[in-house]
Amino acid sequence: MPGTLYIVATPIGHLEDITLRALRILREVDLVAAEDTRHTKKLLTHYDIPTPLTSYYDHIENEKAPALIAQLREGKTIALVSDAGTPGIADPGYRLVKGAAEAGIPVVPVPGPSMLTALLSIGGLPTDRFAFEGFLPAKPVQRKKALQLLKQERRTLVFFESPHRVSETLADIETLFGNRQVVLGRELTKMFEEVLRGRVSEIRAQLEDREVKGEVALLVSGATEEQHAEEAQPLAEEIQHLLAQGLPLKEIAHLVGEHRGISKREVYAVGLQLKGQEKS
Repeated sequence: MPGTLYIVATPIGHLEDITLRALRILREVDLVAAEDTRHTKKLLTHYDIPTPLTSYYDHIENEKAPALIAQLREGKTIALVSDAGTPGIADPGYRLVKGAAEAGIPVVPVPGPSMLTALLSIGGLPTDRFAFEGFLPAKPVQRKKALQLLKQERRTLVFFESPHRVSETLADIETLFGNRQVVLGRELTKMFEEVLRGRVSEIRAQLEDREVKGEVALLVSGATEEQHAEEAQPLAEEIQHLLAQGLPLKEIAHLVGEHRGISKREVYAVGLQLKGQEKS
């Protein structure tokens, strides 16, 4: 019989934010696959857990996932953890989970902390529907393109961001979205936890001349019905705008189709027509 892969959420800061079940699983498994073994070792040592550790991080996912799946096939039980929070949520884990599921190996969640849900729970913005976008592109041009495609999104937007780029990202949000309501969470559950609420311009003013440190997450209010109606542009016009920026038609079809909730084929067909008109 194959073993079981447990996806174990660990504290995002405060060591007491771990479930009794998570502690039991970490003790009982044969191996803990960790994003950073040195970081996880501190957690295991704190709770006197002697389970062996192995590395599992972004740059070795492709080669490490098959090796771990082989051990699971042999009957070993493995717990996957990230440095903080829930594995697979903007953290390594996707390839291992996908490979294990395809191999018929049980994959079991051991839920717990996540910076995503922590900030949503205290943000004060609508949470009945939200869109998690992970980390925005680091390069300014690509970041602005990504935000442009989210401009009409009516759900609350959630981003993770580097403390070194958060001021630039807020400036781009204000430029492209307007002066929307935002919530910035920094170092949640840690000693220097900070939550800032207000309009983008107000948060930018509070961060001016400050060196932002630690883990950062952002909530951005979605477009209002009026903003959505005002900013909505014809499909052909949006495709033409993105073509002019040099994006490949296949990428445009994917982005616009997902953004508008329509078929990629429909977007691609309109794009081909526009390209044909340019040539004629």
